[in-house]
Amino acid sequence: MLEALLCLSLNIYFEARSEPIQGQIAVAEVTLNRVASNKFPDTICEVVLQENKTGCQFSWWCDGKSDQPKESNSFQTAKALAKLMIEEGEYISVVGKEATHYHTEDINPYWKDDYSTITQVGKHIFYKNIEIKPLPRPQIPLFYGEGEHYE
Repeated sequence: MLEALLCLSLNIYFEARSEPIQGQIAVAEVTLNRVASNKFPDTICEVVLQENKTGCQFSWWCDGKSDQPKESNSFQTAKALAKLMIEEGEYISVVGKEATHYHTEDINPYWKDDYSTITQVGKHIFYKNIEIKPLPRPQIPLFYGEGEHYE
């Protein structure tokens, strides 16, 4: 539990410490939603530290800068929110259980068009998978013999 708490705290801190509380909760939600998804790793730390072909899932992890929080008050807030979300997160929601991606309004990620926008909280825009609904089946009359048909 302590490792998960630290990983989620660091993710909230580095991704959203300048955001309002709702924005910090939304970042935590995305992290936890990824843990719950079969498309991402199964633990908080594995999700936070996940690397991909273009870098890392969360940019702070591989940006080459120190991963030591420097703003004590902001880190204390991040730790309190992380603990709250781990223990009571199913009762707290800003962006919902489908949110799995986000970015700041300052960037235009390559993956953006593959997802549906949910909402913007602070400077972060949140996304979910695009729902692909099957087309309705065409109504084809069935013919049984000469002149007979049944629908």
